[in-house]
Amino acid sequence: MENKENDPSLLVPIQNGTVVPQPASIHTYLQAATSQNTRRAYQADIRHFITWGGRLPCSPDVILRYLQEHAPALNPRTLKRRLVAIKHWHTCQEFPDPTTHPLVRKTLSGILHIHGKPPEKAPPFSVEQLMLLTHHLKSRGELSDWRNNALLQVGFFGAFRRSELVAMRWEHVIFVPQGVEILIPRSKTDQEGEGNVCAIPYGNSALCPVTALHHWHEKSGALSSPVFCQILKGNKMTTHAISSNSINKIIKTLAVTCQLPQAENYSGHSLRRGFATTASQKGASFSAIMRQGRWRHEGTVHGYIEEGQRFDANAAGSILDDIKPSIISETS
Repeated sequence: MENKENDPSLLVPIQNGTVVPQPASIHTYLQAATSQNTRRAYQADIRHFITWGGRLPCSPDVILRYLQEHAPALNPRTLKRRLVAIKHWHTCQEFPDPTTHPLVRKTLSGILHIHGKPPEKAPPFSVEQLMLLTHHLKSRGELSDWRNNALLQVGFFGAFRRSELVAMRWEHVIFVPQGVEILIPRSKTDQEGEGNVCAIPYGNSALCPVTALHHWHEKSGALSSPVFCQILKGNKMTTHAISSNSINKIIKTLAVTCQLPQAENYSGHSLRRGFATTASQKGASFSAIMRQGRWRHEGTVHGYIEEGQRFDANAAGSILDDIKPSIISETS
């Protein structure tokens, strides 16, 4: 997948299934049809398949051998995703799709039944944990600490995805009397660039994402660069945005430093999940949570809300609350 011949988005099938290269302008539009992260994942999956010994196009029996060899070691969800990449390669070039064969589908189902396990989820931040981390950053006062404080608070209260934080620029930020409005020109659920505006109100002395962002703006002195830019040694700011992986590393490092439970499992997604679970606990409506986080699928948000309400109206709790200590002492 390193060269252009192997990238399905750079080839277009024409008459009789013949595949020929197209002009560079067509390549640009074809690539834009798939997000960069998705395309990168597809390429990595196809690369793994080819390194194993698979050739493209391939037949169902090759897919079955691939599944058989990797089922004991790889997460079934990883295998399922790799089949999607193989399917994408074949369908884009009008080759028969080997992943739709009944034996392939049934084998994958069996692998999920035998080797399936719950997905690993980044734990959500609570308000108390967020306060602990921001207090730690404020006590240090390095340039990167001002940036990271704004990153944490804006990321949490704006329910931002890592990709949205990386793409955020100062020209997208407008401070208004009620707080701050942040334009999101394009996102995972807005691939066509219709744009969304995330409004974040002022907080208080304990937590205030607007103040944190304003202070970082003053410290950075930037007007049109990425909001969360890279900072080199010697407090040298760059015009390059931090990467998604850097956000994970920043959050994980802070969680470890502040000795949070399961510190190694925290990631950028902990901010987004933490907002949804905390907002539901505080009585925010489902529609308000959906709107603030720009979620498209209700099932995702329902899952976050359920996590935050597991002990609310708990059936076991209704029994335990009704047990009187005097009854226990009489029967013991």
